[in-house]
Amino acid sequence: MSDVRLIVQADDFGMCHAVNVGVAEAFRNGILTQAAMMVPCPWFMEAARLARANEIPVGMHATLTCDWDYYRWPPLTTGSSLVDEDGTFHRTVKLAAPLVDYEEARVELMAQAARMIAAGVAPLYIDEHMGNVCTEACASLCRELDRPFLYPHVDPHPEMASIKILSTIPQSRKLDWLLDHLASLGPGLHLIQTHPGVASPELRSMTAPDSPVAPWAEEYRVSDLKALTHEKTLKCVADLGIRLTSMADI
Repeated sequence: MSDVRLIVQADDFGMCHAVNVGVAEAFRNGILTQAAMMVPCPWFMEAARLARANEIPVGMHATLTCDWDYYRWPPLTTGSSLVDEDGTFHRTVKLAAPLVDYEEARVELMAQAARMIAAGVAPLYIDEHMGNVCTEACASLCRELDRPFLYPHVDPHPEMASIKILSTIPQSRKLDWLLDHLASLGPGLHLIQTHPGVASPELRSMTAPDSPVAPWAEEYRVSDLKALTHEKTLKCVADLGIRLTSMADI
């Protein structure tokens, strides 16, 4: 049996319908092994249904930001430090981090976890949407739920031999990069972070075409899904004997 173990993570499960469809497709017909759920988002309940139906291992994508221009969501709780003037989450980690109150963030993340558990998809692990808004609140949640954090800046966490992100690789090189990266993996536990989604007007409508986050709306997601499900990717994993795994196995 190979000593190379690989977690292939999808972020943003539950954000919108196109992402939910892409995550399910990447899990059923590609190399995706787990997905992190965005609980405050309008499409969370569909994601929960898909996770249960497809037995997708899931974590909680602790959500304290919302980066889109036109697609906005509020927190589940009423902490005033969590929201911008429009009553929805702050747009970036840089804006949110100095404003968010620890206790309000902790209460919000506990509410997100409670909603996951009530939906029948208890989180196997915790990570963060967009970055470190309130690391202390995430650490508190991990202790409360007795669950690990996915990344090394919060304890406890799994020891990773490598952590890479697929999404920002230019789409013209993405498949070749993925194949080369898979071939380069040595013994140990590795992680690839991805953001699969299907092409749709829904994704394109979330933000302005000239927005700095516009590539994250559709371009990165559609090309991620194509790479994760490509026949060359499936063959590469099989030929190399890479053990696809998830946090359910850690």
